[in-house]
Amino acid sequence: MCAQPVPDWLIPPTEGFRAEDLDNLPDLPPHTELIDGSLVLVSPQKGFHSAVLDLLTIRMRPVPEQYRVRREMTVTLGPKQRPEPDMMVVDADAVDNQQSSFPPDVVKLVVEVVSPESIERDRLRKPLLYAQAGIPHFWRIEDNGDGPVVYVHELEPATLCYVVTGIYHDRLKVDLPYTMDIDLNEYRRM
Repeated sequence: MCAQPVPDWLIPPTEGFRAEDLDNLPDLPPHTELIDGSLVLVSPQKGFHSAVLDLLTIRMRPVPEQYRVRREMTVTLGPKQRPEPDMMVVDADAVDNQQSSFPPDVVKLVVEVVSPESIERDRLRKPLLYAQAGIPHFWRIEDNGDGPVVYVHELEPATLCYVVTGIYHDRLKVDLPYTMDIDLNEYRRM
């Protein structure tokens, strides 16, 4: 079997890729992220991931007037950091519908639905990056085999670390960044 040639865009510059490169690299696969100057190519998502995102997309709306919910867009955390959370709640006045990324100061909540290939990134690296950027709320959602489990985190501003404020199995009921009450078992009907 012959080895396939590597596309030119996959070969990183000596100093690594930069955040703006994601908008300029030709033929970049959808949902490619930039973490620590390296491109992260995302594998196809499983049904659980899709169903949970569909549920959240429906149930996180309507949002208060000052916010908007966005799916699968990046947040530019620094010159070599541009992860793509599964969902974000952002300030409404920061949305122009032309951008492909948001700055961290307009992001109020990031949501990551953990996939088998993203466990380490979603549990360790990305929360650290989000916290250091000052994003006030982070949710990590995992499949416990019987349905989604939502780990709700809030930023502790003195240390720029997230602390768990709740773990939700059947119903997600929170007041921050705005009041939401979501029946997590609905994902089975998505």
